[in-house]
Order: sequence, then structure tokens, then C-alpha cells
Amino acid sequence: MQRIIFFLIRNKNFLLFLLLFGLSLLLTANSRSYQGNRIGSSANAFSGGLFSISSTVRSYFQLSKENQALQEENTRLRLMLNQEEDLDSLPVAVGLDTTYSYIPARVINNHYNRSRNYVTLNVGDRDSVKIDMGVISPKGVVGIISATSNGYSSVQSVLNISSQINAKLQKSGHFGTLVWDTRDPNLVQLIEIPRLAPVSVGDTIVTGGRSTIFPEGIMIGVVEGLQREEREDFYDLQVRLFSDMTSLSVAYVIQNRDAEEIENLEESVDNEE
Repeated sequence: MQRIIFFLIRNKNFLLFLLLFGLSLLLTANSRSYQGNRIGSSANAFSGGLFSISSTVRSYFQLSKENQALQEENTRLRLMLNQEEDLDSLPVAVGLDTTYSYIPARVINNHYNRSRNYVTLNVGDRDSVKIDMGVISPKGVVGIISATSNGYSSVQSVLNISSQINAKLQKSGHFGTLVWDTRDPNLVQLIEIPRLAPVSVGDTIVTGGRSTIFPEGIMIGVVEGLQREEREDFYDLQVRLFSDMTSLSVAYVIQNRDAEEIENLEESVDNEE
């Protein structure tokens, strides 16, 4: 025991050094562990931020695809709804008719303050869009395809002095021709309605279906006024459009699967005459 005490006294400086050295190693290890944790935590936060930014960027560039998917789903739902009995709230009322399909489109340009107005859509030849196909919005008639390119198409708007669309009174079934007098982008005219037809303000106007362009029963607007010149046998009706032609964003091109067959048949009959 005495030898141990003498050993400690004789080597006290060395032993103190060892003690202090050990303490410093322990403190350094703890400090490095804390720093390591801090660095690791910072790295995780940084990489997490990068992933978040990357996800945001990916989401941004996927918006157009998601929007296209939503439009396609909207079209699918429209076709399903068209098979229901009560379609009064929809612009299209074709019942169980599967002759027509709808190509969703986005409006990229729209004129409504000229005498000959056109709407440009982001669908064209590659989407099976063709001249003389009808175009509607979620609320009603927009116009008829007048020209196409590979990826785009031009629509002759109902707000065009050259536009003539077969239309009728929904209630009585009397037919007329839908035209535009250039005065108001919200009002069109239904002309040549027989004066014997029962008509009043508030009556609904729909497409007549007497062509391959529009199916019967697409919503157009409501009668806002009517006039008849003396000795005339026809009414001219003022019709307020359901579609706001000044704020179009989404449209549907109507594809008639039987259009070519019908046109070929009618052409052959005309040639025989």
C-alpha cells in the first residue's frame, strides 16, 4: 500500500496529464458527436428542401397533363350524364344517342368585338378535329370549326355575320335559323319562326339537329324579345346566349361518327337528280 502511495506521489504529474488528456478526449468526442448531429440535421433539412422544391417543380410541369386529364374525365362524365333521362341542366340533351363523341379543348384566343369573330382552340388534325364540326362550351353553342392545322383549329363563332345554325323552340319544336346582327355579343337572332308558333319571352332555344354538325337539343339561349313586321308571316326572336362568349376558356368539339356516311348518301342522291 505504501509503495502504491509512493508511486502515485512520484508520478503525480504524469497521472494528472493522463487524467486531463482523457477528459479532453471525452469532451472532444461529445463535441464532435453534437457537431455531427448538427451537420446531419442540417444535411437532412437541406436535402428535404431540395426534394420539396423538386416536387413543386414537377407538380408545376404536370399541371397541363392534370388539366388535360380533368377535361377528359369531364368529357367522360358528360357522356355518362347524357344517358340519363333528365338533361335539362346540360347544354347537350342527346339521350341514349352514342353517335356523338366530344373532344375536350382549351380556348387560346377569342374575338367577340368584330363582325366576323373566331375562336382558336388547342386541338387540331392530330386530335381528329375536322372542318364543319360543332363546338360547344359547358353552357351551350360556341360555333363551327372553319379551319384546322396539326395542333390547332379555328372556330367560326356564333358571333359572326356569316354564321347560320339550325335552331328551334324547345317547347313547340318550330325551326328557324340562328344569326347575329353584330350589335351585342350576348344576343343572337332566331329568324324565320312561323308567326303561328306559340312563343313567349323566356322560352328556351336549342339546336334543331337537322345537320351532321350539332346533335338535336344543345342549349343555345332564351328568348328575350320578339318582333314581327306587318304582313310578315315570320317572327324574328332576340335570344340571350347561355354561353358568355366574352369569357370562354374550355370547349368541346363534337364528333359525329356517322357524318361521312350521311354526307356521302346525300351527295349520291343529289347527283342522281
